[in-house]
Amino acid sequence: MELKEHFTGKIFRLISETADELRMECYVVGGYVRDIFLNRPSKDIDVVVVGSGIGMAQAFAKKLGRGARISVFRNFGTAQVKFRDTEVEFVGARKESYSHDSRKPVVENGTLEDDQNRRDFTINAMAVCMNGARFGELVDPFGGLDDLRERIIRTPLDPDITFSDDPLRMMRCVRFATQLNFYIEDGTFSALERNRERIKIISRERIADELNKILLSPIPSKGFIDLDRCGLLELIFPELVALQGVEVRNGRGHKDNFYHTLEVVDNIAKVSGDLWLRWATLLHDIGKPRTKRWDARAGWTFHNHNFIGEKMVPEIFRKMKLPMNEKMKYVQKLVGLHMRPIVIADEEVTDSAVRRLLFEAGDDIDDLMMLCEADITSKNEARKQRFLDNFKLVRQKLKDLEEKDRIRNFQPPVDGAEIMRVFGLNPCREVGDLKGAIKDAILDGVIPNEHDAAFAFMLKKAEETGLRPVSLPACEETPEDAI
Repeated sequence: MELKEHFTGKIFRLISETADELRMECYVVGGYVRDIFLNRPSKDIDVVVVGSGIGMAQAFAKKLGRGARISVFRNFGTAQVKFRDTEVEFVGARKESYSHDSRKPVVENGTLEDDQNRRDFTINAMAVCMNGARFGELVDPFGGLDDLRERIIRTPLDPDITFSDDPLRMMRCVRFATQLNFYIEDGTFSALERNRERIKIISRERIADELNKILLSPIPSKGFIDLDRCGLLELIFPELVALQGVEVRNGRGHKDNFYHTLEVVDNIAKVSGDLWLRWATLLHDIGKPRTKRWDARAGWTFHNHNFIGEKMVPEIFRKMKLPMNEKMKYVQKLVGLHMRPIVIADEEVTDSAVRRLLFEAGDDIDDLMMLCEADITSKNEARKQRFLDNFKLVRQKLKDLEEKDRIRNFQPPVDGAEIMRVFGLNPCREVGDLKGAIKDAILDGVIPNEHDAAFAFMLKKAEETGLRPVSLPACEETPEDAI
């Protein structure tokens, strides 16, 4: 491969000119170089300068002229230049040393060799020279290009030192292997096992960020299996590890819910790239260990695991430092509802059951259906097909009933304020009872989702309980007046 052809255009021409004018060695490093060989698009360019990275960035931004925005981070010796949809980050070549209780290094100026030595993996340690005389020359002291060809993740130096110095690199190791579908070299994997306890000094936010990237990979199960094999998963996500294992009693066992969960996550990854749907899928059976029971007749049961899982979601998100906002509530809702379509599909698909499902799921109904279809992992092909066929019926009924009854994000056509006005009530149980009765009547198909029908039903229901209207619209009659 002729590397020069990948460094054409204004950005690289001006980087090269700036470096030569300042008489500084200058290299594009890391992910941008790696992704050239992987044929992956990349707009973030990391540049190492043997000298002042900030000085180089300032001179480069001046050459770019209008439209270039520079951000300087003097504490870190770095600067970032944004130009249109491209970001270029400049840093001075450096060498690092670490103390045992922190992943923040002591930094000194260094050579390109020093800078490559501190890189996390060989595939991220390759550099391409930007200076005119050597423009496009690859500097690859650790065989990163060979590792790319062999699809291997390996550290440039002793992996025990690499991981102990900065334990977040252990998560990054698994993440890169998952994203790229590479294998972790044996010696590097052994170092993951030996150094796993060091992950405890890493913040939950940084760990969650890597977990998110693993979840967004094409085959997320690969990452979670590697995390489990090296012992990291037990330290960062014990609730997921608790799903593992098969218990057999009287010759009757249950499936391994850990591997089932990962199969479902892989299934959902084939149809959706939504991070929070993938989180909902990862957590859909998280309540099973707490609800597992043996019943002599039924065998192993996990009754109400969806409701227990729903309650577990906020505590998991809080511990993981994931957002405690509508994203968490969305995940919580899908975990709580994920059994409903399966129950409907396993029985007669009634309009009433589908209306109630649509009412509770609202705009998330399509995501819920995707999750439930991904959840069908039975090895019994006939049973699996029966569920999938029934899901088609559920989907069609959802579509038909939504067009007819407008149940999605349903708001009762007669609200509490109107009930209180008609009957002269303050907020009380009777108001709630009437609202609930109207809602149930619409969802059960007793009355259409229309104001007049709901109003007439309310008057009739109120009369049964002895409530009398004190105020009616001019066109309304009470049931008694209509006789």
